[in-house]
Amino acid sequence: MTVVPEDHEAHGATYRELADGRRAVERYRRPERTATAVRSGVGVIEMGYGVVEVTGDDRHDFVDDAVSNRVPTTDGEGCYALLLDPQGAITTDMYVYNAGRRLLVFTPPARAEPLVEDWSGKVFIQDVDIQVASADFGVFGVHGPTSTEKVASVLNGAGSPDRQCSFVRGSMGDAGVTVVRTDGPLGEEGYEVVCTADAGGEVFDTLLTRGLNAVPFGYGVFETLALEAGTPLFDTELEGRIPNVAGIRNALDFEKGCYVGQEVVSKVENRGRPSERLVGLLPEALPERSAAVFDGDSAVGEVTRATASPTLERDAALAYVGIGLDAGAVTVRVDGEEVPAEVIDLPFHEGSDRSARVPRYPPADD
Repeated sequence: MTVVPEDHEAHGATYRELADGRRAVERYRRPERTATAVRSGVGVIEMGYGVVEVTGDDRHDFVDDAVSNRVPTTDGEGCYALLLDPQGAITTDMYVYNAGRRLLVFTPPARAEPLVEDWSGKVFIQDVDIQVASADFGVFGVHGPTSTEKVASVLNGAGSPDRQCSFVRGSMGDAGVTVVRTDGPLGEEGYEVVCTADAGGEVFDTLLTRGLNAVPFGYGVFETLALEAGTPLFDTELEGRIPNVAGIRNALDFEKGCYVGQEVVSKVENRGRPSERLVGLLPEALPERSAAVFDGDSAVGEVTRATASPTLERDAALAYVGIGLDAGAVTVRVDGEEVPAEVIDLPFHEGSDRSARVPRYPPADD
């Protein structure tokens, strides 16, 4: 459940069910106008992360051995990382934050409990304790070109963090908060404000109404703006994919190995030439997920996600296509017919920040 249901309902929210059984806001009134407001100012969304708490003297080494990126050893720092299966495919993405005597791991909603079960089964003589802590926290995203000014106007006791995935501790009103600088998933400056669940009401109200005003928005707008920013999401673009196919190089530390089962994914394996790449499509009609993409008579890929983009004022989509397909004209199947579309490199929109997850691929001769 959301930690502030009455506040959402006061703004006319409708909900979606998250994969772990909780609810999150799908939309408020007039989502197109809301999306434009976030792009031009600042908006606030309650995030539905799964949260895993890892404690014990061996917590850092244990998590660092398990994930694809190097976990920071310094309090106040974090990273974006992946957990891979024995074949090297993504089973979850996550943010890992070093919070002093504990690590906090933020996952997609349905991945927290399986992650705890998986990791708990791999603890032998290490001093590590792993628990689901999703219900303990409220997490509010603050995104938009004026989000830094917004956070500065209400955060007491600290300045806004300036490095992606770093955080500071302070207060908003009487509530203690942790403020994380995001990696720009919407293509705008962004922060996440973390508080205890019982402080959620005060923090949400502070973010919306005190200092610079902000507009509330839901997951429908979040996913639309993330698509415009070229940000792949776990459920649609990442799950089951090999990291170099997804192109999310910010999740990989190429100087370390990453354990998957009992095997180690090496630097060379992670940097192998991918068979597909994630691109943008500008179709003349809105396709559904899994719609086929054609180059002439040949099927060359499929759509992962599509939306009516308020920023572009036209339909836009993400698709995986063969690595040899260059930018240019293709067709995409919509309602049983092939309609023209243009392949473009991501992102569609360059805002006040660039998403660190925009796919990047090595040159053909790398």
